[in-house]
Amino acid sequence: MALAPAAHSIANARLPGLVHALFVIQLVSMGAMEMSGPFWPVHLQSLAASPALRAFAGVAVYVGPMLGIALTSAFWGKVGDRFGHKPMMIRALLGLAVTQLALAFTQDVWTILALRFLQGACAGYLAPAQAYGVGIVTPASRGRLFAYLQVSTNVGSLLGALAGGLILDHATFFWINLTAAGLCALCAVAVAGLLPRTPAEGAAALAAPQRSPSTSTGDAAPVPPVPWHASPVAGLLAVLGCLLVARMLTQTPFALYVRSVFAVDNWVVGLCYGLLSLGFIASATWWARYFERRDGHTTLARLAWVAAVCMVLMVLAGVTRSVAFFIALHFAWGVLLGATTPVLMTLISHATSRERQGRMLGVAQSTAQFSSMSGIALGGGLTQLLGLHSTYFLVAAAYACALGVILALLRASRASQARSGTLAGP
Repeated sequence: MALAPAAHSIANARLPGLVHALFVIQLVSMGAMEMSGPFWPVHLQSLAASPALRAFAGVAVYVGPMLGIALTSAFWGKVGDRFGHKPMMIRALLGLAVTQLALAFTQDVWTILALRFLQGACAGYLAPAQAYGVGIVTPASRGRLFAYLQVSTNVGSLLGALAGGLILDHATFFWINLTAAGLCALCAVAVAGLLPRTPAEGAAALAAPQRSPSTSTGDAAPVPPVPWHASPVAGLLAVLGCLLVARMLTQTPFALYVRSVFAVDNWVVGLCYGLLSLGFIASATWWARYFERRDGHTTLARLAWVAAVCMVLMVLAGVTRSVAFFIALHFAWGVLLGATTPVLMTLISHATSRERQGRMLGVAQSTAQFSSMSGIALGGGLTQLLGLHSTYFLVAAAYACALGVILALLRASRASQARSGTLAGP
């Protein structure tokens, strides 16, 4: 059902404020979580007596939340499609607040790891926030929405890590978790008080029980929805997975690689790492505007070029012994990353019906988490096996795989268009 002109005008008038509110809430909540992110190994070292337990916990404390999100995002997305995405945002933020509060008072390593897994399973804020945003923007603006929210996450991560370090310099780890719990609770209050249920969500909730096959499409017979795994979404998820594996391969060996190859101080290592996020922040919105004027086939073709250039950059990063050139390459890589995840999320959203946005974005979030975990594990394992010198050549190989998947999708799309043209011929 179309909105009345007055309601439509009000919705458009409120749109900028709602999107900016989403940006700020996501920035604060993600920043709150990243306050403790870099410092968990330091905290665990003071708690774990066994070196083996410290090594295991140092990995599990990061993988646990990712695994929790990966296992539950699709479920929470489906619940959000049925009951609304605003309640799912509040649920996620309250889950983060409660688990952070519990972590502040926990001194047992195994309890910390269990709470971190529970944190991911009960939270998963990003997918409902994206689905909520899809309900308040026009389809043509979805690319900018996803880029804007991804920028919010990156800015929050940078500011959160800085704030956590400042707190730890003057207080204990307890105050990092307690502050994070308070900020997440405030964000939940902000969502409840500032964000309305969108007109699209309200219309879907009212229309769903009354919809019948005989009236949903007029006189035409109802068309059953195509399962996502049999639609173009499956291929897009494969591309997303390959690109995220490539991105995360350097996560484990990065600091060791930079220090051993270039013999630089730790602040240079931090600079290289931060410039990747800075490049993303600087470029994501521009890329979204660039791609929103292009159809899906053209967008995929341009993404093939992005993957190819990333592959070349990684080869150069693997052979250079100039730290200045290496830093420049990392910034350029970050700029290109702005054309990957937000653009693919936009394509996935466009390929999904409005009533299933939450579930499909949840599946995409699960794919992203599983891919990130795989990249971290492969990066750590393969560099141990092949040596640190192989790090960026492995990333280049992962981008080559992503390029192959994109080219296969393009061939399949052209073949499908050719078949359609033949069937539609005289």
